[in-house]
Amino acid sequence: MGKIIGITGGIASGKSTVTNFLRQQGFQVVDADAVVHQLQKPGGRLFEALVQHFGQEIILENGELNRPLLARRIFSNPQEQEWSRLTQGEIIREELATLRNQLAQTEVVFFMDIPLLFEQDYASWFDETWLVYVDRDVQVERLMKRDHLSQDEAESRLAAQWPLENKKDLASHVLDNNGNQNQLLTQVRILLEGGR
Repeated sequence: MGKIIGITGGIASGKSTVTNFLRQQGFQVVDADAVVHQLQKPGGRLFEALVQHFGQEIILENGELNRPLLARRIFSNPQEQEWSRLTQGEIIREELATLRNQLAQTEVVFFMDIPLLFEQDYASWFDETWLVYVDRDVQVERLMKRDHLSQDEAESRLAAQWPLENKKDLASHVLDNNGNQNQLLTQVRILLEGGR
């Protein structure tokens, strides 16, 4: 059985910097968001569930989901957030469990990047959990810059997630990303060396 490490963070916390680095080092990283994207492609399990729930208007002319519209529908309504959490959450969990079980057969160490790792009770899947942490004001600033959002839009996206502060006590290791990329990756290297 391989060692499984869960990686989480928040929007614009620097998680992809860490996972890209791990891939460059030759590690397998399951990206939950990429799995979701696959499932949301036409014919995928999530695509079918979303269209059934929200109707045809969430489909673009090219047959793909209208993601911005979908995000607005879900983020603006607590009931829809709850529906999404339960329905999409269950389908995603099944798919991720299959991937995890496959990799556990072949990999000595592998990673799973799961944005809602603590919120959706994935922590028990892992031998260790790594949190990519950034202060709230830095997170807002990076999110505004990255996604070209106003401060209000960035704040409301973050309000829909658990604050990173709440996750610090739950994680086995906290990677502080308030500095630059080199400082972040140095922390990753130290954890990898300690974990070998």
